[in-house]
Amino acid sequence: MTKPLIKLEQISKSFGARPVLENISMQLLRGEITTLIGPNGAGKSTLVRIILGLLKPDSGSVQPSDELKIGYMPQKISIDPTLPISTCRFLQLANTSHSACHAALEKVGIGHLAKAPVQTLSGGEMQRALLARAIVRNPNFLVLDEPVQGVDVTGQNALYTMIAELSKSLNCGVLMVSHDLHLVMSATDHVICLNQHICCQGNPEQVTQDQAYIDIFGQTTAIYAHQHDHQHSIHGEVLDKQGNHKHGEGCSHD
Repeated sequence: MTKPLIKLEQISKSFGARPVLENISMQLLRGEITTLIGPNGAGKSTLVRIILGLLKPDSGSVQPSDELKIGYMPQKISIDPTLPISTCRFLQLANTSHSACHAALEKVGIGHLAKAPVQTLSGGEMQRALLARAIVRNPNFLVLDEPVQGVDVTGQNALYTMIAELSKSLNCGVLMVSHDLHLVMSATDHVICLNQHICCQGNPEQVTQDQAYIDIFGQTTAIYAHQHDHQHSIHGEVLDKQGNHKHGEGCSHD
Protein backbone atom coordinates (compact mmCIF):
# COMPACT_ATOMS: atom_id res chain seq x y z
CA MET A 1 0.00 0.00 0.00
CA THR A 2 1.23 3.51 -0.86
CA LYS A 3 2.52 5.40 2.15
CA PRO A 4 0.42 8.55 2.69
CA LEU A 5 2.06 11.95 2.29
CA ILE A 6 -0.07 13.20 5.20
CA LYS A 7 -2.19 11.22 7.63
CA LEU A 8 -4.70 12.82 10.00
CA GLU A 9 -6.13 10.87 12.93
CA GLN A 10 -9.12 12.05 14.98
CA ILE A 11 -8.47 15.77 14.49
CA SER A 12 -10.73 18.09 16.47
CA LYS A 13 -10.65 21.88 16.70
CA SER A 14 -12.80 24.46 18.46
CA PHE A 15 -12.67 28.24 18.65
CA GLY A 16 -13.88 29.13 22.11
CA ALA A 17 -17.07 27.20 22.74
CA ARG A 18 -17.71 26.67 19.01
CA PRO A 19 -16.61 23.30 17.62
CA VAL A 20 -15.30 23.56 14.06
CA LEU A 21 -13.85 20.11 13.38
CA GLU A 22 -14.74 16.84 15.09
CA ASN A 23 -12.81 13.58 14.80
CA ILE A 24 -11.41 14.05 11.30
CA SER A 25 -9.40 11.07 10.05
CA MET A 26 -8.09 10.98 6.49
CA GLN A 27 -5.00 10.32 4.44
CA LEU A 28 -3.65 12.07 1.37
CA LEU A 29 -1.75 10.03 -1.17
CA ARG A 30 0.81 10.76 -3.84
CA GLY A 31 -0.72 10.61 -7.32
CA GLU A 32 -4.29 11.05 -6.04
CA ILE A 33 -6.51 14.11 -6.40
CA THR A 34 -8.72 14.63 -3.36
CA THR A 35 -11.41 17.30 -3.34
CA LEU A 36 -12.76 18.75 -0.11
CA ILE A 37 -16.33 20.02 -0.37
CA GLY A 38 -18.87 21.27 2.14
CA PRO A 39 -21.18 24.19 2.94
CA ASN A 40 -19.97 27.53 4.28
CA GLY A 41 -18.82 27.13 7.87
CA ALA A 42 -18.08 23.43 7.41
CA GLY A 43 -14.48 23.83 8.61
CA LYS A 44 -12.74 23.47 5.25
CA SER A 45 -10.40 26.45 5.74
CA THR A 46 -9.56 25.37 9.28
CA LEU A 47 -8.73 21.86 8.09
CA VAL A 48 -6.49 23.22 5.33
CA ARG A 49 -4.64 25.41 7.83
CA ILE A 50 -4.06 22.38 10.03
CA ILE A 51 -2.76 20.35 7.07
CA LEU A 52 -0.41 23.21 6.14
CA GLY A 53 0.89 23.36 9.70
CA LEU A 54 -0.42 26.88 10.26
CA LEU A 55 -2.82 25.84 13.00
CA LYS A 56 -2.60 23.19 15.70
CA PRO A 57 -5.56 20.91 16.42
CA ASP A 58 -6.95 20.67 19.93
CA SER A 59 -6.69 16.91 19.77
CA GLY A 60 -5.63 14.22 17.34
CA SER A 61 -2.47 13.95 15.26
CA VAL A 62 -1.12 15.15 11.93
CA GLN A 63 1.52 12.80 10.54
CA PRO A 64 3.43 14.18 7.53
CA SER A 65 5.83 11.88 5.71
CA ASP A 66 9.54 12.66 5.86
CA GLU A 67 9.56 13.47 2.15
CA LEU A 68 6.59 15.86 2.22
CA LYS A 69 7.09 19.03 0.17
CA ILE A 70 3.99 21.24 -0.14
CA GLY A 71 3.05 23.72 -2.84
CA TYR A 72 0.16 26.01 -1.92
CA MET A 73 -2.22 27.97 -4.15
CA PRO A 74 -4.37 30.48 -2.22
CA GLN A 75 -7.93 31.25 -3.21
CA LYS A 76 -6.94 34.77 -4.18
CA ILE A 77 -4.18 37.27 -3.61
CA SER A 78 -4.15 41.05 -3.45
CA ILE A 79 -1.30 42.89 -5.17
CA ASP A 80 -0.83 46.63 -4.93
CA PRO A 81 -1.72 48.00 -8.39
CA THR A 82 1.21 50.47 -8.21
CA LEU A 83 3.79 47.75 -7.47
CA PRO A 84 6.09 47.34 -10.50
CA ILE A 85 6.34 43.55 -10.61
CA SER A 86 6.34 41.17 -13.56
CA THR A 87 4.71 37.75 -13.56
CA CYS A 88 8.10 36.04 -13.46
CA ARG A 89 9.28 38.25 -10.59
CA PHE A 90 6.07 37.42 -8.73
CA LEU A 91 7.04 33.75 -8.90
CA GLN A 92 10.58 34.54 -7.78
CA LEU A 93 9.18 35.79 -4.47
CA ALA A 94 8.98 32.07 -3.67
CA ASN A 95 12.79 32.25 -3.43
CA THR A 96 13.60 30.32 -6.58
CA SER A 97 15.59 30.88 -9.75
CA HIS A 98 14.63 32.83 -12.86
CA SER A 99 14.86 29.69 -15.00
CA ALA A 100 12.66 27.69 -12.62
CA CYS A 101 10.02 30.44 -12.77
CA HIS A 102 10.04 30.42 -16.57
CA ALA A 103 9.74 26.61 -16.58
CA ALA A 104 6.75 26.74 -14.22
CA LEU A 105 5.02 29.39 -16.32
CA GLU A 106 5.54 27.27 -19.43
CA LYS A 107 4.02 24.25 -17.68
CA VAL A 108 0.81 26.16 -16.98
CA GLY A 109 0.63 27.67 -20.47
CA ILE A 110 1.54 31.32 -19.80
CA GLY A 111 5.27 31.39 -20.53
CA HIS A 112 4.65 34.25 -22.94
CA LEU A 113 3.43 36.40 -20.02
CA ALA A 114 6.65 36.16 -17.98
CA LYS A 115 7.45 39.86 -18.47
CA ALA A 116 3.87 41.12 -18.27
CA PRO A 117 2.93 43.16 -15.18
CA VAL A 118 1.10 40.76 -12.89
CA GLN A 119 -1.69 43.33 -12.41
CA THR A 120 -2.59 43.08 -16.12
CA LEU A 121 -3.34 39.35 -16.04
CA SER A 122 -6.91 38.23 -16.63
CA GLY A 123 -8.72 36.10 -14.04
CA GLY A 124 -7.77 32.84 -15.73
CA GLU A 125 -4.18 33.96 -16.31
CA MET A 126 -3.82 34.98 -12.66
CA GLN A 127 -5.06 31.59 -11.49
CA ARG A 128 -2.45 29.97 -13.73
CA ALA A 129 0.22 32.26 -12.32
CA LEU A 130 -0.78 31.22 -8.79
CA LEU A 131 -0.67 27.58 -9.88
CA ALA A 132 2.79 28.13 -11.39
CA ARG A 133 3.94 29.62 -8.10
CA ALA A 134 2.64 26.53 -6.29
CA ILE A 135 4.64 24.13 -8.49
CA VAL A 136 7.79 26.22 -8.96
CA ARG A 137 9.73 24.34 -6.25
CA ASN A 138 8.68 20.88 -7.50
CA PRO A 139 6.42 19.84 -4.61
CA ASN A 140 5.08 16.33 -4.14
CA PHE A 141 1.84 17.62 -2.63
CA LEU A 142 -0.33 20.52 -3.84
CA VAL A 143 -2.95 22.29 -1.76
CA LEU A 144 -5.24 24.30 -4.04
CA ASP A 145 -7.84 26.54 -2.40
CA GLU A 146 -10.66 27.24 -4.89
CA PRO A 147 -8.25 27.02 -7.87
CA VAL A 148 -10.80 28.17 -10.48
CA GLN A 149 -11.98 31.24 -8.56
CA GLY A 150 -13.12 33.98 -10.95
CA VAL A 151 -12.76 31.85 -14.10
CA ASP A 152 -15.56 31.14 -16.60
CA VAL A 153 -16.89 27.61 -17.15
CA THR A 154 -14.71 26.90 -20.19
CA GLY A 155 -11.61 28.12 -18.39
CA GLN A 156 -12.53 26.10 -15.30
CA ASN A 157 -12.62 22.88 -17.28
CA ALA A 158 -9.23 23.69 -18.81
CA LEU A 159 -7.73 24.40 -15.38
CA TYR A 160 -9.07 21.19 -13.88
CA THR A 161 -7.61 19.26 -16.83
CA MET A 162 -4.26 20.97 -16.30
CA ILE A 163 -4.28 20.16 -12.57
CA ALA A 164 -4.84 16.48 -13.40
CA GLU A 165 -1.97 16.59 -15.91
CA LEU A 166 0.33 18.27 -13.39
CA SER A 167 -0.53 15.66 -10.78
CA LYS A 168 0.64 12.97 -13.18
CA SER A 169 3.71 14.75 -14.55
CA LEU A 170 4.94 15.83 -11.11
CA ASN A 171 3.78 12.57 -9.47
CA CYS A 172 2.26 14.60 -6.66
CA GLY A 173 -0.81 14.38 -4.48
CA VAL A 174 -3.41 17.13 -4.74
CA LEU A 175 -5.92 18.46 -2.23
CA MET A 176 -8.45 20.83 -3.77
CA VAL A 177 -10.99 22.87 -1.86
CA SER A 178 -14.02 23.69 -3.97
CA HIS A 179 -17.60 24.92 -3.92
CA ASP A 180 -17.90 24.10 -7.62
CA LEU A 181 -19.66 20.76 -7.39
CA HIS A 182 -20.69 20.56 -11.04
CA LEU A 183 -17.28 20.64 -12.72
CA VAL A 184 -14.98 19.42 -9.98
CA MET A 185 -16.60 16.01 -9.66
CA SER A 186 -15.16 14.86 -13.00
CA ALA A 187 -11.69 16.16 -12.09
CA THR A 188 -11.04 14.26 -8.87
CA ASP A 189 -10.28 10.74 -7.67
CA HIS A 190 -11.59 11.05 -4.12
CA VAL A 191 -14.19 13.38 -2.59
CA ILE A 192 -14.48 14.23 1.09
CA CYS A 193 -17.71 15.93 2.12
CA LEU A 194 -17.11 17.94 5.29
CA ASN A 195 -19.60 19.52 7.65
CA GLN A 196 -17.51 19.82 10.83
CA HIS A 197 -17.16 16.05 10.62
CA ILE A 198 -16.70 13.87 7.54
CA CYS A 199 -20.25 13.26 6.33
CA CYS A 200 -19.22 10.91 3.52
CA GLN A 201 -16.30 10.17 1.24
CA GLY A 202 -15.41 8.07 -1.77
CA ASN A 203 -15.32 8.44 -5.54
CA PRO A 204 -17.55 11.16 -7.03
CA GLU A 205 -20.34 8.78 -8.03
CA GLN A 206 -20.51 7.26 -4.56
CA VAL A 207 -20.54 10.62 -2.80
CA THR A 208 -23.26 12.19 -4.94
CA GLN A 209 -25.54 9.24 -4.17
CA ASP A 210 -24.85 9.30 -0.44
CA GLN A 211 -27.80 10.51 1.66
CA ALA A 212 -25.53 12.76 3.76
CA TYR A 213 -24.41 14.54 0.59
CA ILE A 214 -28.00 14.83 -0.69
CA ASP A 215 -29.13 16.29 2.63
CA ILE A 216 -26.58 19.11 2.22
CA PHE A 217 -26.57 19.77 -1.51
CA GLY A 218 -29.73 18.16 -2.84
CA GLN A 219 -29.91 15.96 -5.92
CA THR A 220 -29.31 18.66 -8.51
CA THR A 221 -25.57 18.09 -8.99
CA ALA A 222 -24.69 16.05 -12.03
CA ILE A 223 -21.27 14.70 -12.93
CA TYR A 224 -19.94 16.97 -15.64
CA ALA A 225 -18.82 15.43 -18.91
CA HIS A 226 -17.04 17.50 -21.54
CA GLN A 227 -17.31 15.76 -24.89
CA HIS A 228 -15.47 17.30 -27.81
CA ASP A 229 -12.75 16.87 -30.41
CA HIS A 230 -11.01 20.14 -29.64
CA GLN A 231 -9.08 21.97 -26.96
CA HIS A 232 -9.14 25.48 -25.52
CA SER A 233 -6.63 28.30 -25.43
CA ILE A 234 -5.90 29.98 -22.09
CA HIS A 235 -8.41 32.65 -23.09
CA GLY A 236 -11.15 30.07 -23.69
CA GLU A 237 -11.15 30.12 -27.51
CA VAL A 238 -11.98 26.81 -29.18
CA LEU A 239 -8.99 25.24 -30.96
CA ASP A 240 -8.75 22.13 -33.12
CA LYS A 241 -6.33 19.31 -32.38
CA GLN A 242 -3.56 21.21 -34.19
CA GLY A 243 -4.09 24.29 -32.03
CA ASN A 244 -5.81 26.37 -34.74
CA HIS A 245 -8.86 28.52 -34.00
CA LYS A 246 -12.24 26.96 -34.86
CA HIS A 247 -14.24 30.09 -35.57
CA GLY A 248 -17.93 30.07 -34.85
CA GLU A 249 -17.85 26.77 -32.99
CA GLY A 250 -18.65 26.08 -29.37
CA CYS A 251 -18.47 23.13 -27.00
CA SER A 252 -20.87 20.26 -26.75
CA HIS A 253 -21.51 19.88 -23.02
CA ASP A 254 -23.47 16.93 -21.68
